[in-house]
Amino acid sequence: MVYVAKNVTFAVQQVKILNNVSVHIQEREFVGIIGPNGSGKSTLLKNMYRMLQPQEGEVFLFNENIYKQSSKVVAKQLAVVGQETPVLFEFTVKDLVAMGRTPHKRLLEVDTKEDLAIVEESMQQAGVLHLSERTFSSLSGGEKKRVVVARALAQQAKVMVLDEPTNHLDIQHQLQLMDLVRGLPITVIAALHDLNIAATYCDKIYVLKDGEIAAYGTPFDVLTPSLLQKVFGVHAEVSVHPVTKKPHIFYISEQFL
Repeated sequence: MVYVAKNVTFAVQQVKILNNVSVHIQEREFVGIIGPNGSGKSTLLKNMYRMLQPQEGEVFLFNENIYKQSSKVVAKQLAVVGQETPVLFEFTVKDLVAMGRTPHKRLLEVDTKEDLAIVEESMQQAGVLHLSERTFSSLSGGEKKRVVVARALAQQAKVMVLDEPTNHLDIQHQLQLMDLVRGLPITVIAALHDLNIAATYCDKIYVLKDGEIAAYGTPFDVLTPSLLQKVFGVHAEVSVHPVTKKPHIFYISEQFL
């Protein structure tokens, strides 16, 4: 296994947000984490990329406990695209994306031609090359998200974690971003709000409810009308999309039942 969370429990002021959660991710899998608001999706990811540390349980990346490794070692293997990216200074897009090269460099080492080429390619992949001289603070929410993805690409990590990556993006850029990430030869774990996005792009899906795993399997395994009713409290029909051949969810308002 590439990435493992084992029996993770996390509480805030004695209130359990995660309760004995285990996640197993294989090489080059695209794994989605779905669940209602407050189910623990973001908290699980933060425990998996060291922003938070569980009170119980362990997290392993390539068979090594991430809490027993240096930040630099972990950053060479794991790139993170969080929900928010606070930037305190007026960095340009190019400078911010170049920060993705930091784990691969010594202290005060200047960027090489190879670094600059990787940064430019990453901006091109994320569709932000034309923004390279703009300041990060001047960008729209969607543009900022794509810049952060570009920075993650510049890390050249083998695993990428994304927390609600399609937030603030219009439909075109949602699909472009998911196509980009899906096409990378790496392992991906993403907390997703849009269940049809999850159905289209994920190999496997973990469903969280009240801080526990409610279901796990392929999109066809877990995205069923009964689970959607039980976990999300909605009525729905699920069919096979004629183009993607993946599950597609049609939500039904109670006024039509």
